[in-house]
Amino acid sequence: MIEFVLDGRSRVATYMQLVLQVKQALRVGLLRDGDQLPKVREVAQALAINPNTVLKAYRELVLEGLAEGKPGVGTFVTGTLAGPSLGHQARLRDELLAWLERAEAAGMSGDDINALIETTLRGAAAPQDQQQS
Repeated sequence: MIEFVLDGRSRVATYMQLVLQVKQALRVGLLRDGDQLPKVREVAQALAINPNTVLKAYRELVLEGLAEGKPGVGTFVTGTLAGPSLGHQARLRDELLAWLERAEAAGMSGDDINALIETTLRGAAAPQDQQQS
């Protein structure tokens, strides 16, 4: 079962943070077709947010075809975003954890690590964008 976490410093709307976390869980295989999402009331209480915010997130997932609401029962995953790379993710995650340990040992903060990853991803995407033009 997914456990939601909110980033109060994020500029991303609260409901969208929930949607993105579900999508990430679908991509890495933590959620699968048929899994039940946490009850709206449980999420709202755990995160100290309005239940309507959770409902909005779940409605967005339904609109995107990734979930289905069953009245009186709950909301269930109806799709996946996991691609063919799913089988390689465990090994890659282990390698990433080792890299993160090395980065922290080198004195990098969480913000430093995020900046390095984001700029590297943008740099890696740039040559692909130029090829498509």
